[in-house]
Amino acid sequence: MKTISSVVEHYIKTKPFLLSALSQGIINLTSLARNMMPELEQEIGKDVKQGAVVMSLKRLSEDLNFRVNHKIMKVLKNIGEITVRSSLTDYTFAVSDTILNKQAELISVINANPEVFYTSSRGVNETNVVVSSSMNHVVERLFADEKQIERTDDLASITVKLPKDNISTPGVYYYIFQRLAWEGIIISEVISTSYEFTILVTEQEVDLAFKVIKDLKSL
Repeated sequence: MKTISSVVEHYIKTKPFLLSALSQGIINLTSLARNMMPELEQEIGKDVKQGAVVMSLKRLSEDLNFRVNHKIMKVLKNIGEITVRSSLTDYTFAVSDTILNKQAELISVINANPEVFYTSSRGVNETNVVVSSSMNHVVERLFADEKQIERTDDLASITVKLPKDNISTPGVYYYIFQRLAWEGIIISEVISTSYEFTILVTEQEVDLAFKVIKDLKSL
């Protein structure tokens, strides 16, 4: 049998931005309950009292504040070095039988230029290569026979080192990306390892994105 509490919790958990706002106590519970009533009554199959929904929301918000915020804040306060690089180009190529050989040649060239930024990721059908724009002519030459799907210039990267607790704490990436989304920052690419991640944004937005991430350490 469905209870008001279980239906309310399911409703909130399916709406990530609402979930975060509720956990931070920045939403009017009475107004939220009023808006939820029609959907909750349809789900339960009977009339629901608004006061009962408000009480369920209050209990849920208190529980979420402990379960979500405290654990995530502990990780965010221990964010390590934040590194910014500018003047980057992001290439996307279709996966092919020769693409790895081309990447090996590119890496060989880059190894002789330690100041050059390079990172890459591979999906099922696409390979992504991000390099300092000074290396564009090399990429264009080496990958001339590959199918280029996309190219984006004038990008900047922000690399964030995370504490080891991040791999056992749910919601860390969501919380960071949510804050960036709230500021209207468009993330071009995300590349991650176990204890760090790199995002690519436009050079126009990199200062704001850096500030958003840096401010997380002082929440």
